[in-house]
Amino acid sequence: MKKQLSSEEIDRIIEMAWEDRTPFEAIKTQFSLSEAEVIDLMRNQLERKSFERWRKRAHQISQKHLQKRVSGINRFKCTLQRQISLNKISKR
Repeated sequence: MKKQLSSEEIDRIIEMAWEDRTPFEAIKTQFSLSEAEVIDLMRNQLERKSFERWRKRAHQISQKHLQKRVSGINRFKCTLQRQISLNKISKR
């Protein structure tokens, strides 16, 4: 990983990684982590079975990559995200 992340940032990245509609590109925009770095973070932070479950799910969900998304989905944040603290994108 390029920089030290706080525990709050790690928690938010894990939360975003589990969200079906949040693509890896959104995590890169907000935290400057590539998909490979997110995978490494998830591997290190989750229990083995949880990581395997997440990896299988993330691999199967086409919405986790902007290039694979259906054209009707043109945003990566939920309308409720403004209420989530530490979300830099919603505060622009």
